[in-house]
Amino acid sequence: MEPLLGRISIDPNVCFGKPCVRGTRIWVSLILDLLANGMTPQEIIVEYPQLSVQDIRAAIAYGAEMARERYVEIPIQATG
Repeated sequence: MEPLLGRISIDPNVCFGKPCVRGTRIWVSLILDLLANGMTPQEIIVEYPQLSVQDIRAAIAYGAEMARERYVEIPIQATG
């Protein structure tokens, strides 16, 4: 699970510090919402071509960890 979670980043200067796919401004919650609304990973990638199947799996893994009420330690990155 660690390699997948490494694809998620939290930066207080990017998207208000919400968990995003590393190197993008795409929120984990957006990906989970799209999946919950019935989009397939392939459809999401068509809409957001900068994402990969691994990025989508990382968002699911992050959501699963949060649902278990575990604290997921992701180092905060400061930009600028």
